[in-house]
Amino acid sequence: MLETKSEFTIHPIPVLQDNIVWVWVHKCNAVVVDPSVSSPVKKWLLNKNLSLKAILQTHHHQDHIGGTQELIKRWPDAKVIASKKELKRIPFQTFSVENNDIFYLLDSKLKVIEVHGHTNNHIAFYISKESSNYNILFPGDTLFGGGCGRLLEGTASQMFESLVRLNALPGNTKIYSAHEYTENNLKWALSLNPNDISIIGRLRLVQKKLNKGLPSLPSTISDERKTNLFLRARNVEELTILRRHKDNWKC
Repeated sequence: MLETKSEFTIHPIPVLQDNIVWVWVHKCNAVVVDPSVSSPVKKWLLNKNLSLKAILQTHHHQDHIGGTQELIKRWPDAKVIASKKELKRIPFQTFSVENNDIFYLLDSKLKVIEVHGHTNNHIAFYISKESSNYNILFPGDTLFGGGCGRLLEGTASQMFESLVRLNALPGNTKIYSAHEYTENNLKWALSLNPNDISIIGRLRLVQKKLNKGLPSLPSTISDERKTNLFLRARNVEELTILRRHKDNWKC
């Protein structure tokens, strides 16, 4: 178990090389986020005697949707929630959403936030609860610990707008990114800012977690504001330069 609230828990299932499938649990029910594969997720849910209520899909890449169809064979009543604009690329979706849509799962309110850049029609899911002292963000491949997604379909301008949108969320928002990239992202940031105390300190904390076999995530919006160079970019031009440098950087 990683994060606990009085109402629910959120658990990581590491899969493939660096993916993390997040499982959000409330009582005997679960919601799975971006299942790249099915077998370890299915096994985890069955071992916990949980009923799968929904699958959240942030975008169409195979390492995010690859396990979905097998999971819904086992739990055919589970909703597959994805962007309405991605009906062709995520054809098995059963609950289609658009930007700013609000819906409810596991007694919580979710808001859909369009975050173009990594792909066209990429979405994030934002959970807010009045009874909690922090909120939850599942950003897919838009925002990582210390980084952002590569521009595979969208533009730097779109990514900049998406990051501005996420940066406007409360600082205590917990970020459950879909990949364990934090250490390398911070090493890259430190190569550009070798005297940045915030980046140095966060990298040390991340490495301690990883050495203990723990994920570096979740982070918070506040953490990213201090140490994520992409979130600190003041304009599209800065983000473009950073993205190009990161894409060509070797650890």
